[in-house]
Amino acid sequence: MQLKLAPWALLAVAAMWGISFVWMKDILDQQDVYSFLVSRFLVAAIAMIAIRPKVLKQFNKDLVLKGLVIGAALGAGYIFQTLGLDRTTPAITGFITGLYVVITPLLAFLFLKEKLTLAISFYILLAVAGLAVLSIEGWSVGTGEIFVLISAALFALHIILLGSWSKSFDAYALTVVQLTSCALVAAIPALINGYKAPPDMQVWSVVLFTAVFATAFAFVIQTWSQARISTTKVAVILTMEVVFAALFSFMYGMEPFTLRLAVGGGMVLLAMLAIVQPRVSNQSRS
Repeated sequence: MQLKLAPWALLAVAAMWGISFVWMKDILDQQDVYSFLVSRFLVAAIAMIAIRPKVLKQFNKDLVLKGLVIGAALGAGYIFQTLGLDRTTPAITGFITGLYVVITPLLAFLFLKEKLTLAISFYILLAVAGLAVLSIEGWSVGTGEIFVLISAALFALHIILLGSWSKSFDAYALTVVQLTSCALVAAIPALINGYKAPPDMQVWSVVLFTAVFATAFAFVIQTWSQARISTTKVAVILTMEVVFAALFSFMYGMEPFTLRLAVGGGMVLLAMLAIVQPRVSNQSRS
């Protein structure tokens, strides 16, 4: 039952990230990205501890060390993604970030000994093609694109580390540590540039939503799911974040419904639905 539930739980995470991306656009001119990330991850970690104070008793040296490493990979990924976004377009940023769907199975094959079958490779390429249709209008390679590619590699590393270590620890406790680590990593550029607290209730409402639902809740689900399904499968399912972001943008009147959205989103959706099938899933494990 848990094995069947995990992919759909991850799909809900992708949906939360997609709508968060849309809402964040409205407030990032009021609070810079680094300050927002510190607020988001710190509030998420504090909320999780407040909800379950006894989680602190589950901390040990191994959990804290590995949780800090996992969170550092995720936090650094967000920083490099932001550096890239400042130097290239949001569409290109979304596409290159989505390339973690290619990097993840390669790392899983090298380090976790997960099989990379012809069927899995086809669905990965289908997802990448769908992301390209959704995102790319023009292309050039510069500093921004390189920074975003580094972020994609770091996001893939985050998935790999979770896949390797999540089975050994309580998902809730491990999530608290990795979110704290994210806040600490984001605090470095935030303090250099000068941290700015959320200025009003509109920004606080987005911080609270992203902290509680798109961060605390979402990463507990991801950590729990990765103890049950392959890292390659996780990567493909999470590419639906881009599709959900586009759909929610359309629903909020921020952009029109286009043929590109229908075709590109359909390709990613098809790849996601195909790869969650038990037959394909079983082939991806050694």
